[in-house]
Amino acid sequence: MKRQLIKVTLSCVVIAGTLTATSCKKSSSSKNVSRATGWKVNAKEGGFQYNSDFKEQETAPGLVFIEGGTFTKGKVQDDVMHEWNNTPTQQHVQSFYMDETEVTNVMYLEYLDYLKSVYPPEDPKYANIYKGALPDTLVWRNRLGFNETMTNNYLRHPAYAEYPVVGVNWVQAVQFAEWRTDRVNEALLEREGYLASDAKYAPVNGEVAGTFSTEAYLNRPETTYGGQIDSLQGKKQKDSVAVYANRNSGIIMPEYRLPTETEWEYAALALIGKREYNSYRGRKKYPWDGEYTRNGQRVGRGDQLANFKQGDGDYGGIAGWSDDGADITAEVKSYKPNDHGLYDMAGNVAEWVADVYRPIVDDEISDFNYYRGNVYMKAAIGKDGKAEVLTDNIVYDTLPNGKLVAVNLPGEVEMVPVDENETYLRTNFSDSDNRSYRDGDPGSSRFYDKFDDEDEEGNDKLSMYNAPKHKVERDEDGNLVRQYDTSNSRTSLINDEVRVYKGGSWKDRAYWLDPAQRRYLPQYMATDYIGFRCAMSRVGSKSTGKNKTVRGKKAR
Repeated sequence: MKRQLIKVTLSCVVIAGTLTATSCKKSSSSKNVSRATGWKVNAKEGGFQYNSDFKEQETAPGLVFIEGGTFTKGKVQDDVMHEWNNTPTQQHVQSFYMDETEVTNVMYLEYLDYLKSVYPPEDPKYANIYKGALPDTLVWRNRLGFNETMTNNYLRHPAYAEYPVVGVNWVQAVQFAEWRTDRVNEALLEREGYLASDAKYAPVNGEVAGTFSTEAYLNRPETTYGGQIDSLQGKKQKDSVAVYANRNSGIIMPEYRLPTETEWEYAALALIGKREYNSYRGRKKYPWDGEYTRNGQRVGRGDQLANFKQGDGDYGGIAGWSDDGADITAEVKSYKPNDHGLYDMAGNVAEWVADVYRPIVDDEISDFNYYRGNVYMKAAIGKDGKAEVLTDNIVYDTLPNGKLVAVNLPGEVEMVPVDENETYLRTNFSDSDNRSYRDGDPGSSRFYDKFDDEDEEGNDKLSMYNAPKHKVERDEDGNLVRQYDTSNSRTSLINDEVRVYKGGSWKDRAYWLDPAQRRYLPQYMATDYIGFRCAMSRVGSKSTGKNKTVRGKKAR
């Protein structure tokens, strides 16, 4: 055995010696020589091109880094509401990024202004794009309260610019995150020379007929800006030949998105600043240290640490004395951040998260990056073998409240559910839509084929989650047609379009400030106390450069 091993080793030396005297050394030490083939990487002569200078993911605009780890997810304090919908489970979260603050009115107004400029609502084919993104300002109205000032001013008046946006439903929040992804990546490509200076303003100014979509750029870059990307090439262009970035370039950021419920709760607890055993096991009650909502430190002693309802008819305390500084929402960063550097993870506004609501958390199937809501999609492929990019074909969805929202915008890649080509003989997933996977109803059991799920009227008979099914559609003339579900057999408000929201708000008592608390609302509804913030996955190492360790030692 030893002789054979020595022989193989020597032959390697001989083979290496027939190449060059230094090639073996280069293959193990030089980042521009392949350890697989010995070929040059990024050679001027051609061949394999790769960003070998990539260090780590940079922090995108508005975000802070959250190093992942393990924690106890769920309620560990008294459950006075007796809901038992979030019993404690041990979970592990990968590192990610999260918005420092809630998305503010001025941030959302930038989004609206962009849509209005690129897709003018006066153009009939674009009319519902802008309208579908508008927050519901009527959420401020109260039959027995005078709130018209907020109805008319809260979104647009500069006095409320840095206040969290409200009146945004879950669907709109997701679409804002998608738009933000495209704008950030567009700016990065411009900065790195793949796009000309100020190219991002061309769609806004009407200089090009299309816009920039990250997925379209990655799949069909020649279609970007309505096929006019060649005229917007940056300094990377070589001999008048267009040069495009790809994922190998290390420039394209992962998407902005809503945080999962697990990510949000982990980030809110901020256990990094507390190393006691009780905190690790989940005994921490608020995003700050201690069991009380008032500051116990010498500086600012007695000040409220969040914006919440303190009692019946008391939304802020006695003016000038125990006041928390707000009656409705407060300007972001009005209170101290938690140990992750995140503001308002308790109070101000509750926040949408990505998850579909179920009263159970199935930690038996997953205790790593837990999330309920996966719907796996893929790019639609045309007859030419390339991804289909939508031109003027705008797909709208009619929400149950009658509001139209654009599902696909011009210039985006058409997405379709995965099919048997992706699911055949897989053990980790078998369907595109996994929102109801193992949720406890008969349809999730292995005896599914033995159940008769519908009665004679077509109503769910055995399902645990048989929420009313109202039908809302538009006729040929565009008129809204509503058909209400009048069945008396409905026993639940839960379905696959009901989403979780987390955290207390200016309208909630202190009980709801506990990060473990969870509530739900249909994804098409909006309120005056629910906002949102975005998150982004981290790619690569678990820690950033300054925190990175190698076998217990700080990395150099």
